[in-house]
Amino acid sequence: MAIDFELTSGQKKLKYTIREFAREVVKPCAEKGDKETDPQKAFVAMKPAFEQAYKMGLPISFLPKKYGGGGVSNVDFMIAAEELCAVDPGFPTIVLVNGLALMPLTWFGTEAQREKWIGQATSNKSFDYLAGWVVSERGGTANFDHPSPNAGIQLTADHDKKNGEYLLNGEKHWPCNSGGWDLKGADTNLCIVRTDRNKGGKEGLSAILVDRGTPGVSYEVIDKIGHRTCQNVTMTFKNVRVPEENAFAHGNGDMLINRNFTWSGPVASIAAVGVARGAYEFALNWAKTFTGGGSSPIINSQAVGNLLAEVAAKIEAGRYMCWKAAHYMDKFDSEGQALGGMNKTFCGDLMQSVVFDCMRIVGVNAIDRKFPMERFYRESLVFPLYDAGNLAMQRRKIWGVMADSEFTIDKFVDSEPMAFKKSMEGYGVV
Repeated sequence: MAIDFELTSGQKKLKYTIREFAREVVKPCAEKGDKETDPQKAFVAMKPAFEQAYKMGLPISFLPKKYGGGGVSNVDFMIAAEELCAVDPGFPTIVLVNGLALMPLTWFGTEAQREKWIGQATSNKSFDYLAGWVVSERGGTANFDHPSPNAGIQLTADHDKKNGEYLLNGEKHWPCNSGGWDLKGADTNLCIVRTDRNKGGKEGLSAILVDRGTPGVSYEVIDKIGHRTCQNVTMTFKNVRVPEENAFAHGNGDMLINRNFTWSGPVASIAAVGVARGAYEFALNWAKTFTGGGSSPIINSQAVGNLLAEVAAKIEAGRYMCWKAAHYMDKFDSEGQALGGMNKTFCGDLMQSVVFDCMRIVGVNAIDRKFPMERFYRESLVFPLYDAGNLAMQRRKIWGVMADSEFTIDKFVDSEPMAFKKSMEGYGVV
């Protein structure tokens, strides 16, 4: 059969290997980090787990084998990510962002740039290489493809042709990993910048890699309610000089943003599934042992049984949509903008309700911090908000594709290609 949802023996081995790693290595670090009042210390608490993950090849698993990466499929990465997120979604976010910063080089970069920056990540001997994805801004990023040069991305990069460099000024808000383990910067940060002050988002944006130690960059950590084990910062640029060979995707920063959030969409989706599964596992075990003062466990109650059945069905549906989207990305080199957006918004919104239903099963004990339900709830709040957000950028990608004359309702069920074009951008920005 062409349609097959059965895991191979290798995928099953991957699943249980990562599950053991998540429970034995990631969980103790995450429990310590989540309790830290200092958000930077919460992030640093994950470094031992990250270093062990690096030795296993996880943070470079998705990078091409040609440059020393693992070359794993998106589907296999989904399997691993779910296991990690069922324990702590912040940690795999650190891993994912390494991909958000480096994968665009495979689509838009030159061969020399791929060899240099991807090679740095895959040959790292300290097993702590961090790359940051720097796109969001304090004024909002949802309208990055707005036709006005005064809307959307406002971190400017003026080209000094005489000295062969770009001069960066402005601020980014929410980039992940970017401050590095010591707040002196990630090993490299992929920044979306405005290289043309007179053009709109479809023409005026580009990408620039800003390496650790570049003068003029400062970082301030954001204190968050959820995903405390990953780092988000406000990043300020004051006359930051970057060599012009660090720039790429000239005038196509908009396309890079859309494709990057397409690649990450299924990962964010399976992360939501993982958190929901973690809550479901706890609620199911609770229901099988807790009596609520009655004569038998509450799973024997019709209300609890029915709610658990709905929860289980939603998780299964979300997981298989993630696999479908990942399979499509594997087939078409991460060109699945509408399907990726559908996957991310569906799972992000749906799984938040799953976690809340699990809390209803556990009852008032769900808000006792000695149990994990309180944390699952805090983590679930993040999914509709991060990774391009469910209210704007992700749904606008879907909208733009659906409005195109070449789109049909059978495109994805038939696994047919649907190239994303600049004409699909800009919907809803004016």
